[in-house]
Amino acid sequence: MTHVRTGLAVLAAEPSRLGPAERVGLLTGPTGITASLDRNVEALRAAGIPLAALLGPEHGVTGTAQAGASEGDGVDEATGLPTIDTFAVRDHLDQTIEALGLDTIVYDIQDAGARFWTFTWSMYDTMLVAARLGVRFVILDRPNPIQATIVEGPDLDPSCASFVGRVAIPQRHGLTLGELGRLFNAQFVPTAAGRPVELDVITMEGWQRDASYASTGLPWVTPSPNIPTVDSAYAFAATCLIEGTNVSEGRGTTHPFELFGAPYVDARLIPALRARELPGVEFREAWFQPTFHKYAGQAVRGAQLYVTDVDAYRAVPVGVGILATLAELYRDDFAVLDPVSDQDSPTTDYALDRLWGSPSLRTALAAGDDPTSLVPAAETPDRYPAGTLLY
Repeated sequence: MTHVRTGLAVLAAEPSRLGPAERVGLLTGPTGITASLDRNVEALRAAGIPLAALLGPEHGVTGTAQAGASEGDGVDEATGLPTIDTFAVRDHLDQTIEALGLDTIVYDIQDAGARFWTFTWSMYDTMLVAARLGVRFVILDRPNPIQATIVEGPDLDPSCASFVGRVAIPQRHGLTLGELGRLFNAQFVPTAAGRPVELDVITMEGWQRDASYASTGLPWVTPSPNIPTVDSAYAFAATCLIEGTNVSEGRGTTHPFELFGAPYVDARLIPALRARELPGVEFREAWFQPTFHKYAGQAVRGAQLYVTDVDAYRAVPVGVGILATLAELYRDDFAVLDPVSDQDSPTTDYALDRLWGSPSLRTALAAGDDPTSLVPAAETPDRYPAGTLLY
């Protein structure tokens, strides 16, 4: 039985909540579904919402593309609507949106609760475009799947802005999509776009901040190929930092972000991780062979992370603790990935800097310093400005 009604369910039942609209673009992916597993596209059309185009983020409208890729433009087979690849044209999104002649953009994608979730920044970028073009922006709210009572990690430094973090929010932000949108519109959109966007959030009904995703009664749909379960979303908030190193974060396996390891890892890893007594997690030794990405086709030794207590779990100390352990044990082999040029990050080319939000973690690891001192104390969502929180 479903206990929570998403913003999609509310709008489908009360289409007048959308307000006046003649040409609506729907920014969505495979998570844009109803409680009965039907697509938002059909639900909104049935409610009389005048959809004119489907806008796809990273991975695409149907979610087939891997990390760092999208599906290209096309036509939705069921409806004949054009599907527009916003990820591929993110550096000139204004022209794409303007050419569609939209008066309203609706956003409906499941969030993962971590700053480096690129869908968050597709939403932010499109809000900027909508503000500049005078297009309304409507967010159909969905739950934060890793609980929204905890805020963790440093804010992003502007020097490390990229498509895994455009503006200064913490690593584990503790907000829903709608709340993120309100924060962006109050603090960042007016400066970047010259004015705020006309924003509306269709709030959920029946959701509480301390609710687990399982308790919502909503189905979990894989939002990206590497977040197949809610467990992987919890792990992602910690172990995505591993992406910036020569350690596999489990891409190319059936447990991405829960598994991590490298060919140089040995039997010392598990005892060392357990000795740190990281909050809310346990580890087991794991061998795996990625089918793609780092060490594809090679046998890799490492660990699998299990979140055993979601109330005690602190993603940032866990992620930093894992990196500190790897750097300490394997000083001659462990390495931060070399800089790579990226159109989305003009000021830093280190992936780890982008993920952490500043160079401080990278420089601490390189110097052999203990990086756990960089982790700020966890906070609650009350740290955000008045008017941000909806629940």
